[in-house]
Order: sequence, then C-alpha cells, then structure tokens
Amino acid sequence: MDVYIRQATNWLIGLLTDAGANNAFARWTGEFTMLLMLILLSYFGYWVTWKLMRKILIPIIQRSKNQFDDLLIRHRFFRKVSYLVPALMLYYFIDDTITIPILNSFISTILELFFVLNSILIINSILSTINDFYDRYDFSKHHPIKGVIQVLKIVSYIGGFLIAIALLIDRDISSLVISLGALSAVMLLIFKDPILGFVGGLQLIFNKMLSIGDWISMPKFGADGIVTEINLTTVKVQNWDKTIVTIPTYSLISGSFQNWRGMEESGGRRIKRSINIDMDSIRFCSDEMLEKFKKVHVLKPYLEKTEITLEEYNEEHKIDSSSIVNGRRQTNIGVFRAYLKAYLRNRSDVHQNMTFLVRQLQPHEKGLPIEIYVFTTTIEWGKYEDIQSDIFDHVMAAIPEFDLQIYQYPSNSGIKEAVMK
Repeated sequence: MDVYIRQATNWLIGLLTDAGANNAFARWTGEFTMLLMLILLSYFGYWVTWKLMRKILIPIIQRSKNQFDDLLIRHRFFRKVSYLVPALMLYYFIDDTITIPILNSFISTILELFFVLNSILIINSILSTINDFYDRYDFSKHHPIKGVIQVLKIVSYIGGFLIAIALLIDRDISSLVISLGALSAVMLLIFKDPILGFVGGLQLIFNKMLSIGDWISMPKFGADGIVTEINLTTVKVQNWDKTIVTIPTYSLISGSFQNWRGMEESGGRRIKRSINIDMDSIRFCSDEMLEKFKKVHVLKPYLEKTEITLEEYNEEHKIDSSSIVNGRRQTNIGVFRAYLKAYLRNRSDVHQNMTFLVRQLQPHEKGLPIEIYVFTTTIEWGKYEDIQSDIFDHVMAAIPEFDLQIYQYPSNSGIKEAVMK
C-alpha cells in the first residue's frame, strides 16, 4: 500500500506541475493534500476498529464470566488501544507521503509523542483494572495495593516524561537519565511526600497496623471513624458524623493512633463507667439492714456465706463486739458492690468470659467512685449504648435501696448542713 500512496503523491505533484505550478508549490501542495487524505484514511481505520470492538469484541467480553475484562472495559482500555490504529497508519505511511525533511521530522516526532502518551494511558488503564480486580477479594482489605499501583503509575509518568524529553531533544534516554543524576536531590525533595507515604503505607500494610474497614481514632487530625481508603500519600477516614478526614500516611507511622479492630474481633465492647457515691452515706450494716438485703434474691447466697465467714473470723480472734469497729463487719458499700457483680453476672448481654470488674477507685472531693468495667456481648454501637444505659438506669435506681446516696455537687449532706445552720 505504501507504493500506491507514493505513486498517488507523485501523480498529484505531476498534475500540479503540468497545470503550470512551480516545483516547490506543487510539491508542498501535493504532499500536504495527500497528508490530509492519509489523516482521513487513518481516522476511517480508527472508526472501523472501534466499531468492530464495540459490535463484536466487547459484547463477547461482557457475556464472559471473567470479571477482569469487564474492568478493562470500564477503564476504557479497548478505546485507548483503538487510538493506536490511526497513529500506526500515519507513522508507517508518512515517509511515502511527506518527503520534506522538516515537515516529515515534525510529524514523526508528534506521532512518537502520541505513542508515548497513549502507552502511558494504556498502562494506567491496566494498573487501575488490576487494582479494582484485586479489591474484589476480602484479603484486599488487610493488604491493599493501591499505594503500590500509584507508585507504578508515577514511575510510568516519569518514564514517559523522560522518553518525551529524549525525543524532543533527540538524545538517547540512557544519557538523559545519567545527566539527570545531579538533580536527584531536587527530585527527592519534590517527591518527598509520595516517598514517605509509600514507605509508611508499606509499613502499615505489612505490619498489619491498619486495614480498610478498621475503626480508628486520631484526635490530632479529628479522625474517629472507618478507614475507607489507603493510598500513596493519604488515608481517608469517614467519621461517624459522615465527614471525611484525610490523614497523611506517614503521620500514622510517625505519630500514634487507636485502632479498634481488636475490640471488633473479640466480639465484646467495653463498658468503663463509674458512679460517685457520697461518702457520708457509707456505714456498717446493722442486723436490720442485713435482713432487708437478704430479701434481694441475687444477694442472699452472698450475704449468708459472708456472714458465716465473718462470724468464724471474729470468734477465732475473740473480737469484742461491743464496739462496731472491732473485727470484720459488712458495709453497705461492700454489699452494694456484691449486688452489682451478681446483677451483671445474671445479664445475658454482659460477656462473662472477658474482663469483669466492679471496683472502687481513688476517693476524691466528689465522693467514692464505684467503677463497672465489663464487656458487652455485642460490638454494634446502638445496641451497646442501649445495654450500657439499661445497666446504669438500674444501678442508679438501686443505690438508695442500700442506704447509699449518689454524690452531686453540692452534696446532699452539704445542703442539709447549710439548711440546718
């Protein structure tokens, strides 16, 4: 076909020369006209190629069970490949159409640059397809490759840029790379964030510090929500209020963050809350109080066992019972703690095989804190809050039954003293 194009070009130049045009005009006009015809022919080649792909190849691919080729269609891989057809036609036949050195060299350079650009687009399409295909599997949440894909894309951009520069200045790319060695420090400075992000991303992934879907808290960046994306330079977190926070990837390595994955995997969510008891209401239990407490079903076994133990201790040590502070005696706060344990042990929504504490904390000016430290059997936020609220609704209502008072500022006893004065 190249012979026919060359013959057609010469025929057109000869026709113009016979019509009286000078040689230079005839040559320029004839070759430029044939160039336009070649461009039209190349466009027709592209149109035919794309039509065949749309009507035959793509429907076949869409009917296949393979999902990879469907993703290639989504990322316009076949459309970008079809762009190569007109470029190849122009590049192959340009020498038979244009013999003017400057014009021929200019068009060839433009076509070579187009090849480089389109090749980069094709590579990026393939890389995006690989990433999307990989993300369809569950293990991608724990080992995302988006950062690696982005690095490969950057490498393709840099490689394409160097090839384009080499084509424009007509130099070998190896010598160009060597000459750019002196600029490595500048390049490192320019790409500092991507490099740090890439290193940080690899550490996060390979050390299993973070996965897509993890709930993390990082107050420094106002992050408290679910990780939705881990890429080359940033980690995206969707907060519970639906706002999106972007955190520099390397900041997760250089700083600290809280990952709630362990809680989610354990199947239990912690309740850690205390109630301040007015210390003026704490006292030893009288016989009347103990009889009253024995009417509480969950407390009766504890009270009977404890009463026997204390009596045996006091008799063994010959404790003088005329003073209430001698020996060992039960207190309303101690009975109350025993009640909380029994109450929580009887709740099916409290995890019995995880840390289970009802304890006193350090007393302070606001009373004596009694802390409940247990885990629920669910990690779902709404159900967790309901369980926690139900527990403390009951606890606060039960406190007066043990002749105890909740501390409020100012304390109840403080108000009484002020009124009496």
